[in-house]
Amino acid sequence: MTTEAAEDRYPRPVVSAAEAEWIWRLLSVQALENGAKPETVRLAVIVGLARASGARYGGLLRCTMASLDLDAGWVTIEHGKHRIPRRHGLDAGTILVLRRWLLVREELCAELEGSVPDALLLTVHHTHDNGVTVAAGLPITRQGLVLSWRRFVHRTNARYAARRPPLPTRFEQVRRVWDT
Repeated sequence: MTTEAAEDRYPRPVVSAAEAEWIWRLLSVQALENGAKPETVRLAVIVGLARASGARYGGLLRCTMASLDLDAGWVTIEHGKHRIPRRHGLDAGTILVLRRWLLVREELCAELEGSVPDALLLTVHHTHDNGVTVAAGLPITRQGLVLSWRRFVHRTNARYAARRPPLPTRFEQVRRVWDT
């Protein structure tokens, strides 16, 4: 690959701040509707936390239940490969979505045997890992987050085709708008 071709691909362009906020509004409204799919609620949490902190998938995956204090309105996220903890304030909309997620999370964990995982973000349906079925309610992997984002993007792009520009299939292009 030539240097010019590499420059065209990396870094990929970020969406506009208005587009990123549109994504947040769309997901947060869908997450709070009656009968919202657990995956939608979890994705709204991911976008809300990224919006509040600029955190990458790794930092979001390291969030635990102890990382949250919804009454005080903050989350502590360990950023980067050195896992530097930073406290970030949460707005009212993100707190509402997180409260909804905690209810969904409780339902997901109800069928688990043994102790409830401490991870904030969990799988929302049975998945497969190297040919083994993994139950819902277990900590989600980075690949699970990537696939969840791509499913949302493909559904949304199909729904709004020809009415708005397509969303990027890489969450990084949205997250970097809020990078702090």
